[in-house]
Parts: sequence; structure tokens; C-alpha cells
Amino acid sequence: MNEDKELVALVLGRTPGSFEELVQRHQQLVWHMVQRMVKHPEETRELCQEVFLRVHRNLSGFRFESTLSTWIGSIAFSVANRHLQRKRLEIVEDDGELEPLVERVGDDFDLEAACADEQLVAHMRAAVDTLPSVQRVVVSLYHLDELGIAEVSAITGLPAGTVKSHLFRARLRLEQKLDRYVEDKT
Repeated sequence: MNEDKELVALVLGRTPGSFEELVQRHQQLVWHMVQRMVKHPEETRELCQEVFLRVHRNLSGFRFESTLSTWIGSIAFSVANRHLQRKRLEIVEDDGELEPLVERVGDDFDLEAACADEQLVAHMRAAVDTLPSVQRVVVSLYHLDELGIAEVSAITGLPAGTVKSHLFRARLRLEQKLDRYVEDKT
């Protein structure tokens, strides 16, 4: 957190190169979040620029109630989400009521171990890309970026139970797709 405070102070003090440092530290997170939601490279580039413009404009309002990366991630999620709403794309599939099994989602699911060979990894990536955008982001943040439920919740602005629900539903979909893939291989 001290690193965050120092960097924010440098940016707010207009120290040359400090904002570029902030962008370098967080550009992968921003790109990853936005790209997973919009799935279009040109739109992703534009939206990432918008994210960092908002970060620059609003940095003086950052209160260190979370990490800088969580705050920037929440801006990225918000920008991408608004973009999808403007395009009237479906961002969350409505499957009806939340399943009571949501609470059974645990931290023991190892995405990498589930993908032992290269073909299966490629199939898994393709399967993740077919998930609704919010599920893609939640799965990516939780399993690939290895963030906890609380941090995914803070970034997306979704309650922890909703994050767990998205993880549960995404895992079911991925499991079905992988089962079909394995059946086809045998």
C-alpha cells in the first residue's frame, strides 16, 4: 500500500514519468478485464485509454480504501460494462433463481491442473471465451489472476454471493463443454 501512496503522490505532484509508471503497472489488468468483456481488439484499445483517462481525472479522489489495482480494476469493469450496455449486449445471462449450491464453490478448483495437455488448454480457452462477459471476467480474475472472492467483488462491484454464483454457473458450463470434448476424444 505504501508503494501505491508514493506513486499516487508522484502522479498528483505531476512528477515526470509517474503516470506512465502507473499505466505500466496496471495496463495488463486493465487490458485483461476489458478484453475479456468486449472481445474486440480495437474497442478494447479505446476503452483501455478511456479507463486511464478516468484514472488520471479521478486520482485525487482515490482514498486508499482498497489497493490501487482494485480501484483501477473497478474503473475498467465499469467502463467496459457501460460500453456493453450502450451496445445493448447481454452482459449477464438470466438463468432464473440462484442455486443453493453456490455456497459450495470452493478455492480448491485448480483450472491449470484441469488442463493437462495443450489441446485441452486450447479447448478450455475457447470454452471460457463462450461464457457471458461477466462470467468470463469473474473466472479470469479468480482463476487466472488468482484474486480472492472479496477482491473480485470489489473490482466488479458485485456482491460476494453473486461472484460465487457466476463462478458456479461458469464452472458448470465449462465442465459440460469439457465433458463433451473428452467424450469426443475417446
